[in-house]
Amino acid sequence: MTRPQDIVELAITDWAALSAVEQAALLERPASQQDVRLQSGVAEILQTVRSEGDAAVRDFSRRFDGFAADDFLVPPEAIQAASAEVGAELKQAIRDAAARITAFHRESMASPSAVVDTAPGVRCERMTRAIETVGLYVPGGSAPLISTVLMLGIPASLAGCRQRVVCTPADSSGRVDPAILFAAEVCGLGRIYRIGGAQAIAAMAYGTASVPRCDKLFGPGNAWVTTAKQQVSAQPGGPAIDMPAGPSEVLVIADKAANPAFVAADLLSQAEHGPDSQVLLLSDSADLLDAVVDCLHSQLADLPRADIARQSLSSSRLIRVSDIDSAVAISNRYAPEHLILAVRDARRWLPQVTAAGSVFLGDWAAEALGDYCSGTNHVLPTAGAARAWSGVSVASFQRQISVQSVTGGGIREIGPCAVTLARAEGLEAHARAVAFRLEQQREEVVA
Repeated sequence: MTRPQDIVELAITDWAALSAVEQAALLERPASQQDVRLQSGVAEILQTVRSEGDAAVRDFSRRFDGFAADDFLVPPEAIQAASAEVGAELKQAIRDAAARITAFHRESMASPSAVVDTAPGVRCERMTRAIETVGLYVPGGSAPLISTVLMLGIPASLAGCRQRVVCTPADSSGRVDPAILFAAEVCGLGRIYRIGGAQAIAAMAYGTASVPRCDKLFGPGNAWVTTAKQQVSAQPGGPAIDMPAGPSEVLVIADKAANPAFVAADLLSQAEHGPDSQVLLLSDSADLLDAVVDCLHSQLADLPRADIARQSLSSSRLIRVSDIDSAVAISNRYAPEHLILAVRDARRWLPQVTAAGSVFLGDWAAEALGDYCSGTNHVLPTAGAARAWSGVSVASFQRQISVQSVTGGGIREIGPCAVTLARAEGLEAHARAVAFRLEQQREEVVA
């Protein structure tokens, strides 16, 4: 049989005949997306739009898309008119697909292992699998974070991660804080490496002769650690990371009946983390703000880490607001790592909170309880990331894998929908992948 001249020659590779290096190379993604020109071009676009806003968006749109609207927002009347331009068959396919997608995802919200029959003969489900190898970074400098071992080690163990790699810095004699080692033992963590800083992140990200390569990295750290996590996660094939993280922060909303000593103590508990931590206090009571300032001065007097706390307080904010509603709105805009509602009937305000890493309700809910032993996790999004990110949980150490099974009757039921949508998108190979099966079904039914 003569092969067409334009046929693509596809080599068949014997996996077992390859070396480990060759096997790894075979699984590499195409490198074209990572070329230096592309990286610099994207960086230029990002920086220009950041500095010039709409004008830059119009310029790039005109240059790359050939069109730049004066108003980027599609007018409502254009959206309404578009319906008349979409054929009835495609409209129905879109509605049918939307209904099935909604059914599965709604059920998935209630159960991580949802099983939903989205059509006769079509079963969609989700299965949970632990991330294979995770890297847990535990700061151990001036304040060894014993609690971080628990906050990372316990959910990683519960999730079932096969390899749980811990990196924590040692002192100049090579000694790791014994409480950190004991906490690791309690969590069942056997791989503990005496490595700190950006070099620890690099070792877990790339793997070395001593340290296993990790699929996802967790844990807080200083600016070097945070930057290293961000950079390795952005590299091709790099590990995922738990979340964007930065210096610790707390925002307290207090009314006139709040205890100023409690509020001051909560502010200082975050300020002592480091000179770049930030604390904010919002109140509708001038008297409360004044009282908190007095308490801050008196509590600083005998605080062991007072110098660090003072540096932090120099960039912190005490803000008077007109009412608690305004304070909550400001908090949502700031999206704090920790939010303390030191107000009467604190739970009443909870529905209005839309962006925060962790919330503490009432006078007795000290933020430090969440840091150590209330039960929630203290590895939380900072620097405004709480607008889109959640804190660490067991789910952070797991992957959700969707599954679908389709019978012959199932493809007859939903196949035409897929064909219609694929052709509307101009993807004929997609359409044929379903159409061939539909044709086979028709032949079997006729036979």
